[in-house]
Amino acid sequence: MPFQKVQPEKLSTSVVRQIEKLILRGILRPGERLPSERDLADRLGVSRPSLREAVAELQAQALLATKAGSGIYVADVLGSAFSPALIRLFGSHDEAVFDYLSFRRDMEGLAAERAARLGSESDLKVIQAIFGKMEAAQGRSNNAEEEAQLDAQFHSAIIDASHNVVMLHMMRSMYDLLRQGVFYNRQVMFKQRTSRAALLDQHRAINTALQARNPAGARAAVEAHLDYVQSALEDHKRAEKNEAIAQQRLQHETGRDSRRG
Repeated sequence: MPFQKVQPEKLSTSVVRQIEKLILRGILRPGERLPSERDLADRLGVSRPSLREAVAELQAQALLATKAGSGIYVADVLGSAFSPALIRLFGSHDEAVFDYLSFRRDMEGLAAERAARLGSESDLKVIQAIFGKMEAAQGRSNNAEEEAQLDAQFHSAIIDASHNVVMLHMMRSMYDLLRQGVFYNRQVMFKQRTSRAALLDQHRAINTALQARNPAGARAAVEAHLDYVQSALEDHKRAEKNEAIAQQRLQHETGRDSRRG
């Protein structure tokens, strides 16, 4: 017969499994500090020796890291998604920017479709709350950095609401590169008042479709938004190129005038 005696699970193993799931589901984020040993042991209902054993195992798995005199943190589990050499290539070639946007368009469109179908009421409340902050930020001037951060939070919340852990970690890795400025600076998108208003309207359309649990509408709204972002970035890069040429002309003309003098 294939049956075996059931073995009771060690408390430390139960702790390991719980923390693994929190990291896998994106609830505990890279760089997040865990509570103190005493507090965490109380919350989990285990002894401190059992907790230490679990933490040691998670450190051996490179899921947790200790910082001297500071505590225990979730390790940078996103850091290995792309090699440093590939990140440098991404940052130095424009085609990577537009391939990145195309990839986001496909993945986020799918995520929005899933979020409209599978997201819980709490997921949708989080998205609604972030959008409310975006509306409030729109009313304040010279606030490009805050608007860029809220934009990132809004898109991340949609990925979270899709409830696909592989997509969640893959897209968080992509957003991390965006946050580092590898692909483009989000603040570029918020410098013009007309652009800011258009972006808010696009996010409103996404949020409206999600709150209505309209999968097709949510996907279409995300795709329209990222098409707009691509077009705006193409215009920005074209303007930068034109300005560089204009400066060359100006320098040349100024040099001609000085030679005539």
